[in-house]
Amino acid sequence: MQPNPLREGLEQERVPEPSCLVIFGASGDLTQRKLIPGLYSLAHDGLLPPGQTIVGMSRSEMTDDQFRAAMREACDEHARTRPVDEEIWENFARGLFYVSGEFTDSRSYNKLRVRLEEFDRTRRTGGRRIYYLAVPPEFFSQIAEFLGGEDMVTDPERGGPYTRVIIEKPFGHDLPSAHELNRVAVSTFRERQVFRIDHYLGKETVQNLLVLRFANGIFEPFWNRQYIDHVQFTVAESIGVEKRGNYFDSAGITRDILQNHMLQLVSLIAMEPPVAFEADSVRDEKVKVLRALRPIEEAVRGQYAEGSVLGEHAVAYRKEEKVKPRSNTETYAALKIFIDNWRWADVPFYVRAGKRLPKRVTDISIHFRPAPYPLFSRLGMKMHANVLAIRIQPDEGISLKFDSKLPGPTVRTAPVTMEFRYATSFGAEPPEAYERLLLETMLGDATLFARRDEIETAWAWLDPLLKRWSEDSDPPPFYSAGTWGPDAADELLEKDGRKWRRP
Repeated sequence: MQPNPLREGLEQERVPEPSCLVIFGASGDLTQRKLIPGLYSLAHDGLLPPGQTIVGMSRSEMTDDQFRAAMREACDEHARTRPVDEEIWENFARGLFYVSGEFTDSRSYNKLRVRLEEFDRTRRTGGRRIYYLAVPPEFFSQIAEFLGGEDMVTDPERGGPYTRVIIEKPFGHDLPSAHELNRVAVSTFRERQVFRIDHYLGKETVQNLLVLRFANGIFEPFWNRQYIDHVQFTVAESIGVEKRGNYFDSAGITRDILQNHMLQLVSLIAMEPPVAFEADSVRDEKVKVLRALRPIEEAVRGQYAEGSVLGEHAVAYRKEEKVKPRSNTETYAALKIFIDNWRWADVPFYVRAGKRLPKRVTDISIHFRPAPYPLFSRLGMKMHANVLAIRIQPDEGISLKFDSKLPGPTVRTAPVTMEFRYATSFGAEPPEAYERLLLETMLGDATLFARRDEIETAWAWLDPLLKRWSEDSDPPPFYSAGTWGPDAADELLEKDGRKWRRP
């Protein structure tokens, strides 16, 4: 059998020191669908150290064994490395524990601290702590305050073992709330201890953007306004709001997707080469992109109406559970943006995100300028733009479209595609995003996490648009579920002589 190059890469990974990873909100959907299955898959791949300890905490009453049984079911259903290996699971489950308690009760933290100190002795975790806040943002300040008050936060620069905290999005609702969230974070923790997690940055193809650009000599010389006509970003979901109606109706697609996922992708595509592949060097360049964003001049919003998606009936957004009957929240947004710097001056970046679209796909496409002399078009042949397409999900991979001669005695051209896919090229599915991000947190590498100034700069840029929409009493244009959004989104490109790429 040929060796699996993806597996070989995993075997070269560093293994962190054992720590106590505490998951606040351990009975929630994120823990069961992503966190524990991701941690088990890391253990399966030999990337968790002996003694790694995982402590779930929530209000539900459970014993350690009941928690382990529930997490086994979660891994059976959601782990990347299925079926679950019994021997690996038994070893992994010995490091699973549970503490019940209210997040607003100091006695819960005292009980948690006692157990963590016990694990330091019995499992040799050395006082190293990672707190994962898989809870709504309103609990963050209370949890941070109690952790500080119970002396459960230490810092190597002050002579203690490390403490790190992982915060899930949303990172605020607007700029003032983001300021407040960050203020609370640094009142208990230092900025370098805070890991703001955006699962898009853990996706293999997103990480590969940096390798594609900066490890290959053929792309970077053409990665600028001289050769690139425009860039498109699509984050499409076929599902509606599902059980998140209450949250989504107060957020909308712009806050839910554009402010975080989309702007992270834009900054990775547009950033300058960092001086080193280190956390602050990479994030410095991403922030420069965000600071260079021109104020938004052209934007389209929409809301899905009744329709059909993938052959199934879909109700209108206003009929979804926990959504206001006359809600004006946008479920679709498309923006035309510019980055005012030397590399990207006057190159439009078209971004769109929406729910109840025809398929689930996240796609970036770089559209190059045509050849300077239309040699073959003068012979009556239609020429097509070269397009470098990067598929983030599903079927992660990269493709390049270019024109080629059709076989035959006459010169005729047609577009062809060269394609790379992770699953087929490396013979294995890439790790899940949360696996990578959890491992990076244990290793203390913040490269794939958002920094405070990234969050606040993004909100400062987006807030004027959100304010403008909130003051508009008219509802967003409706689009039928199962279509690619409102007509105005197509017109956004058509008036520039372009059209959306259908991923």
